[in-house]
Amino acid sequence: MIALLLTNAAVVLAMMLIVWLISIPLSDVSIVDLVWGMGFVLVAWTTFGLADSRPTAELSPAWLLPLLTTIWGLRLSAYLAWRNVGRGEDKRYVAMRAARPKSFWWQSLLMVFGLQAVVMWIISLPLQFGIALPATHWTWLHLAGAGVWIVGLIFESVGDWQLVRFKQNPENSGQVCDRGLWRYTRHPNYFGDFCIWWGLYLVAIAAGQHVWTIISPILMSLFLMKVSGVTLLEQTLTQDKPGYADYIRRTNAFFPGLPRTDHAVRLDER
Repeated sequence: MIALLLTNAAVVLAMMLIVWLISIPLSDVSIVDLVWGMGFVLVAWTTFGLADSRPTAELSPAWLLPLLTTIWGLRLSAYLAWRNVGRGEDKRYVAMRAARPKSFWWQSLLMVFGLQAVVMWIISLPLQFGIALPATHWTWLHLAGAGVWIVGLIFESVGDWQLVRFKQNPENSGQVCDRGLWRYTRHPNYFGDFCIWWGLYLVAIAAGQHVWTIISPILMSLFLMKVSGVTLLEQTLTQDKPGYADYIRRTNAFFPGLPRTDHAVRLDER
């Protein structure tokens, strides 16, 4: 198993090195976001191909984890490519580049690509262990994990689609999207990603082993809620969108819930 873990680490590092080399002539490290989902797909199928216990039956539960990972990863990478390609470097990376105009091209290898490679490898631990050491028969954890994963995929994909449609309407320019799933949570896509990783974890531990890989969904949850997700994004949204403060008062930040009425908001503020 150690050899497999090291192989996956080398695969992830090689992928990030290639993407970094591509980013240099483009002067755009945002392309790292495009391969985030695909990186997990690569890890999943590398593990599947190198595992000693590859399934022979078509309905073996060993197929479930790489299949769910592939659906999620391909959708995410395809969506981000459609949304971001040709629109310039993300303003987060623009600020980092401006702070180091002469050295950022090589420092980004460690600060952006290397860091994401390490995080990707850690987050993918349930995939690596769950695929290499799968359950030999179907269990309730397969069903529970797939169910949580489905909820996550719905929130993530439908939330993205609703936001795209909202932004495509010129009448909504500068406005806050508070329709559809965005009426119940300010970040349905992040909540969806949260469910995706907890669902994959449940599937990964269906054999009753490697429960310790819970560090993966916990770490992803912290990133989504406290680090690079909600917290970081809302620092700019509150400043850029005049109505966002009101949106915050009446709408849950992460976990879905019914919008608070004006009366409930006033009570909360007492």
